Amino acid sequence: MIFGYARVSTADQNHQLQLDALEKRGVDEVITDTMTGSKKDRPGLNRLLDKAREGDTIVIWRFDRLARSTIDLLNLVDDLQKRGIHLESLHEGLSTSGATGRLMLTMFGALAEFERALMLERVAAGVEAAKAKGRTGGRPKSLTPEQLKMARDLIAAGHGKTEVAAQLSVSRATLYRNLETV
Repeated sequence: MIFGYARVSTADQNHQLQLDALEKRGVDEVITDTMTGSKKDRPGLNRLLDKAREGDTIVIWRFDRLARSTIDLLNLVDDLQKRGIHLESLHEGLSTSGATGRLMLTMFGALAEFERALMLERVAAGVEAAKAKGRTGGRPKSLTPEQLKMARDLIAAGHGKTEVAAQLSVSRATLYRNLETV
């Protein structure tokens, strides 16, 4: 049996590119997940690993769809090999059915992990650079300092918080949350 496995990280993403490639390869059954690859406990992957038997092949579009770290990838491949299950990656053009494929898998896995670490470093550096310039991330504040002062003045003058929130076009919860800030 030839199984296909496709994974995307978020519901906003689409499996279709992977599904098309797996269909072209001629897999018998495709199992999907929609969640981050950093989680080891993925329902689709767990179902796939339960179904796969000795002599079966698992086909993936890319190695990073299966695991986020070299260690996780190599552990999974080792487990599959012990069970007599082959792994094939379409993008990298590798199969674990031979020694050369296993060696290349180790190298590609290390490179993928390195690439991800570089990306995380670049993101962290960008956040630090923005902070140094006084910018902060996240959603913009719901109320400006002027609106917050007006809200406090209106409440002090006896207006109800529901009325003040409506006048400022925010929810009561937003008004309460902003009033708690110093």
